[in-house]
Amino acid sequence: MTRDITPYPAYKDSHLPWLGLIPQHWDVERTKARIANIVEPASERRLGEPYIALEHVESWTGIIRDSMPDTEFDSQVKRFHTGDVLFGKLRPYLAKVALPRTGGICVGEFFVLRPRHPEVVLASYLSLLLRAQPIIDIINSSTFGAKMPRADWQFVGSLQLAFPPLDEQAAIVRYLEHASQHVRRYLRTQLQLISLLREEKQMIIQSAVTRGIDPNAPLTASGVAWLGDLPSHWDIVRLGAVLRERGESNDDLKVTEVLSVLRERGVIPYAEKGNIGNKKSDDITRYKIVRPNDIVVNSMNVIIGSVGLSQYEGCLSPVYYVLTRRNEYDDPQYLNAYFQTKLFQRSLVRIGYGILPHRMRIPMSLLKCEPFPRPPASEQRDIVRYIGEATSRVDATIEHAQRQAILIKEYHSRLIADVVTGKLDVREVAANLPEESSREEVFLEGEELFAEDGLEEDDSGFEASLEEVEA
Repeated sequence: MTRDITPYPAYKDSHLPWLGLIPQHWDVERTKARIANIVEPASERRLGEPYIALEHVESWTGIIRDSMPDTEFDSQVKRFHTGDVLFGKLRPYLAKVALPRTGGICVGEFFVLRPRHPEVVLASYLSLLLRAQPIIDIINSSTFGAKMPRADWQFVGSLQLAFPPLDEQAAIVRYLEHASQHVRRYLRTQLQLISLLREEKQMIIQSAVTRGIDPNAPLTASGVAWLGDLPSHWDIVRLGAVLRERGESNDDLKVTEVLSVLRERGVIPYAEKGNIGNKKSDDITRYKIVRPNDIVVNSMNVIIGSVGLSQYEGCLSPVYYVLTRRNEYDDPQYLNAYFQTKLFQRSLVRIGYGILPHRMRIPMSLLKCEPFPRPPASEQRDIVRYIGEATSRVDATIEHAQRQAILIKEYHSRLIADVVTGKLDVREVAANLPEESSREEVFLEGEELFAEDGLEEDDSGFEASLEEVEA
């Protein structure tokens, strides 16, 4: 993809650390000299007009997903027009920068940016430039607000950026759109593989915790429609009979290690989750304490897999339930395996509160009444060993596919940064590119290939603030 690309013949020093050396013929100007921040409040919605919120924009690609023409809104919104670029100012490290194909309305958390002179700056180039890692990094470094960091237009408008001539901007856009199509095809293949492997792992776990590992064991109807038949010698009890809430608060700062929960990874130190989800509170005295072998359940996102077995001592947001065993009879890894099954997670929709299935709140009073298939203690340990052995190959293959996808994403990010800051000259290559199918034909509905949660899917992203929990 970069085999025939070389640097420009002549450079000059921009004297700006986020740009470094730039081509001799490129201009450096403050953003606001070429770009206007448009604030056009909208009090009503025109028929069929799209509404775009932050969650509709895929990080790092600008792909707009699920912008519903009929969605109701009750917050302040802005109007944008064809050719405007939307820049997400809330948590700018997420790089939610989009170029809508038509006009519409958007939430106030976007800057609506418009080239002052379309014959000088292409909107398509501007969207790529603002999505480049060095530009996102410098804007992110300027944010204010600990829980909800936002970019300020005074800083962004004063930020100095490099602008090539118009025809060169068009060449850069053409080349990077071509490269992105190839990268996206590769990522789609990797994610499809990962999805299939996760399904295979899920079937192994689900079969083991609902049918056992003895194929000759007689089965008996459980009396629970979604569970079906269970081994005859197993008991079926309420979750509340084997687990209880720990109920230990961190009001006197017993622990300082903050934890979080990521889907597929479970409970991890907050420091390892990177720029995923909400920021932790500055005040952790009202967080809940977690001990090793506790089951941690996100009350808002358990239906989509935000649950895990803790190996750590620490604390986390009150939005989580921290469950500990009532006695030593039940194996914590077996309990965790049961919580990890899609069969159990999706069954909770019946008792959830909320409009969206993936954001339903599960009350503890109802969760503890849910059924739990309970094998004898020795069989629980045998099942745990079997699951570990049976899924080790699958886990290794998933890890390899994830590493490959992460590497190609890093390459793609570096390529965009190098091209829009003038480190690579793509003019000749862009002129000789073949015509390819449009973006709509290449991108599949619902894909999140470049987003942070495409591979490291975040289930703590809906981690409520303390105020939300108390409401």
